[in-house]
Amino acid sequence: MSAQAQAPVYAGAYPHADVDLTVVVPAYNEEARLRPTLDAICAHLRAEPGRWGSWELIVVDDGSTDATAKIAREAAAEEPRIHVVAGDGNRGKGSALRLGVLASYGRRVLITDADLATPIEELDRLDKQLAAEDSAAAIGSRAHPDSRIEVHQRRTREWLGRMGNHLIRAVAVPGILDTQCGFKLFDGDKARAAFADSRLDGWGIDVEILRFFRREGWPVTEVPVRWSHRAGSKVRPLDYGRVLLELVRLRARAVRRVDLAVTGLVLLASVLLYKGLWADLDGSYLVDAGQDQNQWQWFFAVTADNVAHLRNPLFTTLQGYPDGVNLMANTVMLGLSVPLTPVTLLFGPSVTWALVLTLGLAATATAWYWLIARRLVRNRWAAALGGAFAAFAPPMISHGNAHPNFLVLFMIPVIIDRALRLCEAGRGGRTVVRDGVLLGLFATYQIFLGEEPLLLAAMGMLLFALSYALARPDVARAAWRPLLRGLGVAAVVCLPLVAFPLGWQFFGPQSYKSVLHGDNMGNSPLAFLEFAGRSLAGSDEGADPLAFNRTEQNAFYGWPLIALAAAIVVRLWRSALVKALAFTALAAALLSLGPKFRIPYTDTVLTGPWRALAHQPLFESVIESRVAMICAPVLGVLLALAADRLLLTRRRVNQVVGLAAVAAAVLPVLPTPYPVRERSEVPAFVTEGMYRGYLAEGESVVTVPLPYPGSAEALHWQSSTGLGFPVAGGYFNGPWGPERMGIYGATPRHTSNLLNDVRNSGRVPVIGPNWQAQARSDLAAWKAGVVVLAPQYNDRALYTTVEKLLGRPGKPVGGVWVWDVGEPRSSG
Repeated sequence: MSAQAQAPVYAGAYPHADVDLTVVVPAYNEEARLRPTLDAICAHLRAEPGRWGSWELIVVDDGSTDATAKIAREAAAEEPRIHVVAGDGNRGKGSALRLGVLASYGRRVLITDADLATPIEELDRLDKQLAAEDSAAAIGSRAHPDSRIEVHQRRTREWLGRMGNHLIRAVAVPGILDTQCGFKLFDGDKARAAFADSRLDGWGIDVEILRFFRREGWPVTEVPVRWSHRAGSKVRPLDYGRVLLELVRLRARAVRRVDLAVTGLVLLASVLLYKGLWADLDGSYLVDAGQDQNQWQWFFAVTADNVAHLRNPLFTTLQGYPDGVNLMANTVMLGLSVPLTPVTLLFGPSVTWALVLTLGLAATATAWYWLIARRLVRNRWAAALGGAFAAFAPPMISHGNAHPNFLVLFMIPVIIDRALRLCEAGRGGRTVVRDGVLLGLFATYQIFLGEEPLLLAAMGMLLFALSYALARPDVARAAWRPLLRGLGVAAVVCLPLVAFPLGWQFFGPQSYKSVLHGDNMGNSPLAFLEFAGRSLAGSDEGADPLAFNRTEQNAFYGWPLIALAAAIVVRLWRSALVKALAFTALAAALLSLGPKFRIPYTDTVLTGPWRALAHQPLFESVIESRVAMICAPVLGVLLALAADRLLLTRRRVNQVVGLAAVAAAVLPVLPTPYPVRERSEVPAFVTEGMYRGYLAEGESVVTVPLPYPGSAEALHWQSSTGLGFPVAGGYFNGPWGPERMGIYGATPRHTSNLLNDVRNSGRVPVIGPNWQAQARSDLAAWKAGVVVLAPQYNDRALYTTVEKLLGRPGKPVGGVWVWDVGEPRSSG
């Protein structure tokens, strides 16, 4: 029942409007303690009439079954400034306080418990602090270092209460040490506004009110007080748990229908995009995934296998045998692959793959929507437009074919929000520490989702911060100190947590220095104006010449959207936010062109700013065209700002024309469903376990050709059948050469190169003794137990080549040709 619907009943003289102080005392079955409390409060207020001015004391009877109401009425008969308010039955402390505060008239309102565990004399401290600090509330704090506990509770009860208070603070009101002390002094008008907005009837009312003050930006000061435990207290340690449950229910009720609608719509959109994958989880393969779907499903499978068998999740020898794979140096997304281990073990890595893509995309859109709605716009549907674009923008959809680490970015908006909270912290030291700790934990988790996206996000935030500081130096002067302190706290929290994994990544077995991506990895300026191959207005013919491959279409926002974004920037140029967004997008776009770029339709080649970063630590492994992905949330925010203004304007013509322009710019880049193909069947030689008869302990399967970034079906053989055997070669990032330069795949050997050439050309070279000796040497290096040739493109040429290399024909077994090259196994 809302506060407005409750019908309080008054006893005593009706209060008048000219009141300096109101004291509210909630009471339930307090016949033994109420009268001494009322006498003490009245005596204290009468003692200094000049200080307290006109006052009133409101006793709220919360449906007592003893003589509490009678005692209150007797006191009111003796002192006309005492008023009794009676609710409709026992509804809880929250309900009683709401009735009392809403019945008050005081310019200041004190609430205190009926047991006066905090003596009424402590009102003096709160009153001085309320005036001195220009606060909206001064609250008693038993946890303040200067507080004095005169009578303690039992040790166990005190410890439980302290832990409960810590949980409440962490969940609901960061920076306040004691939310539950029942002695609080408020600015009267602000208190009435807060209690009118409140909905909780129980012990959680204190937290709800403090959260309201925090949300409105009204300062709250904690004041040290004297406090004594009183026998017969109504508060029990388990009540702190009830407070948490009330807050959870309150948070659930606070979720708006539009929030649920937006979440449901982005989830539906994500399911529709991946509908082909969900139609046949085991048999569908994303057409534009290259070999990445095989790789990612293998990553999920091997992580689950390592966790299930309590092995190191940062390393495996199931690929790249016998040297193995440094999993931390590869993007295995331990932040999802580890918690999703039960799903992978129960349903297989193909289910995990589909879930990560589908739910990750929806979660990212929801997170951007939450950030934009929380901080930037009033209209939730405008925020939904911005959040959806940030997640479903063409570059994101491109990576949704094969790179979930660049698609699942729901932590980035959370990290941005926490950094903004640090900027707003001002003098709140405890808030800086708490927000810094959370930022460190969030950054740690993002590292286990994807390091490169975190690096790009940090670049975007730095560009934005610098440009915003130029536009609003006053804000920058107030923000930089708490921000730096918070970042220091975040580093102290994050670095110890990631020290070992990152040490393993950069210095552990099979680690490498940087990845060779090759030249011309920057965007063409034309890519920003073109439509992506999977956009509604795009085509592969138009997009393919401007991108490295279909999973790296990192710009492709389309000329209508770029034109609209420019128009929005011009129209809203007075806004410092818009200036900073424009600079961030332009700087990111320019960086994404690479160390050098050609001006379209000319032979003029210019040096790009990326040249200064190209060979710096961390940046040397970044594909520079991906920096353009920073533009996706920037454009999303610009769309949200424009839509928000249009939806709120009263000029109908402007609204219709403006929304039509937004639709015309966004519709061409809407994504189309991901096409799928039927994936190759795993041969019976693998599914029926026939390979076991050819492998001794410590031997590997050598497929023809060996798995590499261009063909990695062997990884699917492993991941779909329980990872029963290791393979030589593979598709992963590993070291090459004495300088340990990062390459895609295992270190190539002469025989693996030969087999790749034959598969690509279909021509069988001349095979002599030297090639045969080289093959024996390479098979020994791979600790080969069996060589397997599955049906494939140019398989006849491959068969002839292997037959000549090994000097004997293959044996057809389980749908493949096999050559037993390992140690014979005993029949027993």
